Amino acid sequence: MDILVLLKQVPDTETMIEIAEDQTRIETKNVKWIINPYDEFAVEEALRIKEKQGSGKITVCSAGTERTVAAIRSALAMGADEGLLIDDPACEESDALSTARILAAAIRTIHFDLIIAGQRSVSDENYQVPSAVAEFLGIPQIAMVVKQEISGGKILCEQTVTGGTAVIEADLPVLFTTQKGLNEPRYASMPNIMKAKKKPLAKKTLADIGISPAEVGKACAKAKILRLSFPIPRKAGIMIEGETPEQKAAILVKLLREKAKVI
Repeated sequence: MDILVLLKQVPDTETMIEIAEDQTRIETKNVKWIINPYDEFAVEEALRIKEKQGSGKITVCSAGTERTVAAIRSALAMGADEGLLIDDPACEESDALSTARILAAAIRTIHFDLIIAGQRSVSDENYQVPSAVAEFLGIPQIAMVVKQEISGGKILCEQTVTGGTAVIEADLPVLFTTQKGLNEPRYASMPNIMKAKKKPLAKKTLADIGISPAEVGKACAKAKILRLSFPIPRKAGIMIEGETPEQKAAILVKLLREKAKVI
């Protein structure tokens, strides 16, 4: 079974984010970059499926800049077989729809039976790219998967929904997105990290995948960032002290009436 994993490089969740001077993007100079955590679940699940099936190839696909190579190599060190990076200056500042168009065009050049992606990136939090890729490719999408089983050319997935779970079946090829609880991503061993440096990693431009620069990038973005700002700091809470519950309740009522003015 040939599996494609969509991958995005994002700032480390422990990185102190700063806003750039133009207030429309983050300052990237001192940012540490990692694989999007939900995409790590996707890589791990692809590895488990391949191990269970006993054969196949796992290709990690991303659209980004040269620094994205590090994230792809990390996925290769986990056990993926090869990588594909779409790196073109015209891709810069593409929105989710343009990014999906780029990825879908690249995927059409590769044989696949299954696509796995993180449900969202922790940088943009817009949930749009995987579903748009599936739409461009004309294949089903199953979101927020916590369990899957493949048999007889079909996939049976358990997905989280509001208030519970749902079981969905679809014919392959299909794209599904990962949810916490699906698996626990493995750590790359030192020998595998060394092997990853020699695994194939192809780099293509928009011309290579048949996409015109006029179809992507900032000029044709459907959504534009007007301004970034940090949340307004919350005031510290007040600890109510008293020897008895009755005393605490009386103090609370007084504060609500005189300070908060809500009663």
